[in-house]
Amino acid sequence: MKSNTVTALCLLCLAGLAFGLIMLTVSSSNQAVSVTAVYAHNWYYKPRQDGGQPIVADDAVFLQNYPHLCLGNAQDKTIYLTFDCGYDNGYTAGILDVLKAKNVKAAFFVTGHFLDSSPALIRRMVDEGHLVCNHSNTHKDLSNVTSPQVFLDEIQGLAEKYEQLIGQKMPNYVRPPEGKYSESFLKLCQEYDYIPVFWSFAYKDWLNDAQPSHEEAIQTILSRTHPGEIALLHSTSATNAAILGEVIDRWRADGYTIKTLDDLKNEQLQSQNTSPSA
Repeated sequence: MKSNTVTALCLLCLAGLAFGLIMLTVSSSNQAVSVTAVYAHNWYYKPRQDGGQPIVADDAVFLQNYPHLCLGNAQDKTIYLTFDCGYDNGYTAGILDVLKAKNVKAAFFVTGHFLDSSPALIRRMVDEGHLVCNHSNTHKDLSNVTSPQVFLDEIQGLAEKYEQLIGQKMPNYVRPPEGKYSESFLKLCQEYDYIPVFWSFAYKDWLNDAQPSHEEAIQTILSRTHPGEIALLHSTSATNAAILGEVIDRWRADGYTIKTLDDLKNEQLQSQNTSPSA
């Protein structure tokens, strides 16, 4: 009898140990998934100077599972011009002057600070046919955000400010601050019907005290131009404001057309709907 009791207790202990190990494994697995989902990626592209499309973000295979824009058609000599606008540095109006003179429409990704401090510029962008898009309310790093409420405070919060100012809904394009993103961020964008917009060209134009020379900037921009390019420029750049007209003229002389993100989105949707697997 005593032997049977000891055996039963041993089996009970072993069962408890096995259950504990299983729970530890499950917990570790869930934690690993969570950590992976919020692992921060920095958007990048690998520049080329042969006129071909660069490789973009090849460290994030999960991107293909979520709607986003980063490149257009590799056979189409089209450029999609975008500006990031954290604040106005006195050059945005000049950039708008050039775009109007050249009959070019662009997308401006604005923060809450820009919207609050420069409402007249926002209205002008809309009146002149540009897209005013979401760059978050406070330029907060959203790559480690898993809470829908934090995401909504930053993204939907800015969209609500825009709607109060303009009287219409903000386009649902969003550019993550500093190009930092994660799978969790992409999931939240998908859940709340926002389209992340990255880029296939950018250059170091945002340092006010270290602006590139006009010649250097033009050479960099033109040497890396490619079909389907989403170009990212900063509206705070004195150099960009000074060279933009010449760059547009040179793009057009090389056979490029400048279109909007709406055009790109519609073309990609049409391509998906007509693909053999659709």
